[in-house]
Amino acid sequence: MQRQSPAPGGDLDGATFRARVYAWIRRIPPGRVATYGQIARLAGAPRSARHVGRALAGVPRGMELPWHRVINAQGRISHRAPSPSRAVGSPERRQRRLLEGEGVRFRNGTVDLAQYRWEPAADHDRL
Repeated sequence: MQRQSPAPGGDLDGATFRARVYAWIRRIPPGRVATYGQIARLAGAPRSARHVGRALAGVPRGMELPWHRVINAQGRISHRAPSPSRAVGSPERRQRRLLEGEGVRFRNGTVDLAQYRWEPAADHDRL
């Protein structure tokens, strides 16, 4: 059963927020990253970065989503709570390998957001 994330507050219900989060994440191009807060802002709930994380934790099986392109505001991969249903291996290491495979480079475990952060064009990149 899919976990449901609570509504982020404001005028958005949980399902609408998740749909917007997933739509924005799909737009992040290979070799670029976005932060949880950035996705929350783009989805219409600027103070809901944690809800973005919850939405990512509840991605339905089989949904194609470049989840690995979302990192924290410090340019680091966020650690996840252990899960008994998780396959063997660290999801953090997997995320890093996926990003490096797209050309994103880490220095001391951090991505240079000035270099790799995706910024949608203000005039034509709206949902």
